[in-house]
Amino acid sequence: MPPADSRPPLGDGARLPRLLLDDGAVLALDKPSGVSMATSSRPGRSEPDVVARLLEACGLAVPQVLPLLVHRLDEGTSGVVLLARDAATHRHLSKAFQERAARKTYRALVWGHPVPSRGLADAPLGRDPRDGRKMAVREGGKPAVTRWTTLRRYPSVADLELTPETGRTHQIRVHLAAKGHPIVGDDFYGGGTRWRGVRDPVARGAFAAVAHPLLHAARVVVASLGLDVEAPLPAEYSGLLALLAG
Repeated sequence: MPPADSRPPLGDGARLPRLLLDDGAVLALDKPSGVSMATSSRPGRSEPDVVARLLEACGLAVPQVLPLLVHRLDEGTSGVVLLARDAATHRHLSKAFQERAARKTYRALVWGHPVPSRGLADAPLGRDPRDGRKMAVREGGKPAVTRWTTLRRYPSVADLELTPETGRTHQIRVHLAAKGHPIVGDDFYGGGTRWRGVRDPVARGAFAAVAHPLLHAARVVVASLGLDVEAPLPAEYSGLLALLAG
């Protein structure tokens, strides 16, 4: 286990992960936006470092044998993250994700009102030839499928529930942007500055203050393990919905 002083901080300390579930085999955490799960070969950036920091942030003891990450969320995405306490559980969960037996449900606040109100985006994804940091809809790319349902329309935006059937990098963000409905706060894929066209000054100010994509991993279900974990909407997201509904 890496020494504590060699591990990088998770974020600014204002928002920390919290424990949703610990059944002895599976740990489920609610990761806030701004917490990076990226790993690398740099000192203090290995997977054990990241896992140890997550556990510490939740107030959990850091064991000699660390849990294993099952999946990751982008730094700007909040919500459910799963870790396995043993290798057998990790294999089971990893297989469930690979074989699409793990059902993931997301929420996203997007610009505009998708038509129809529910549907399926089936568009292959690959690296954007103009910017290697980004993904894009590409002929010959890897298959990618996302289902969406509009939960409610508000002036200028819509609150969506999304179920990705594949797990490509930035999949939901790219599919929504390709449909012309980028996620509020997503500078990377065109959703960061649309607030300038909002007429209501209070709403415009609230949208302008969003500094990351309003994308939340709300629920993960793995039926084979009897696992069903939900993370409530972050206060930033729910507060914006309340403002828009008022």
